[in-house]
Amino acid sequence: MIRGSHPPQQTSRPVADPDLLLEPLTVRIAMAVKLTGISRSRIYELIQSGDLQVKKVGRSTLIPFADLKRLVASANGE
Repeated sequence: MIRGSHPPQQTSRPVADPDLLLEPLTVRIAMAVKLTGISRSRIYELIQSGDLQVKKVGRSTLIPFADLKRLVASANGE
């Protein structure tokens, strides 16, 4: 240890990553599958039926995160 320096303080609580506290605006299909547990083919069926809206940006298909939350909430009867 360098003379006159103090060792770093240990904190008992973890520091939250600020990026984890923000909800994404949109997610890709693969992330929608992971987040909801709904199969990829069922996600596409929900898109076709209009139950899920999508935004195309170039070749990327993006699903608004709020739509996924609404879909899951309605499935749980909320």
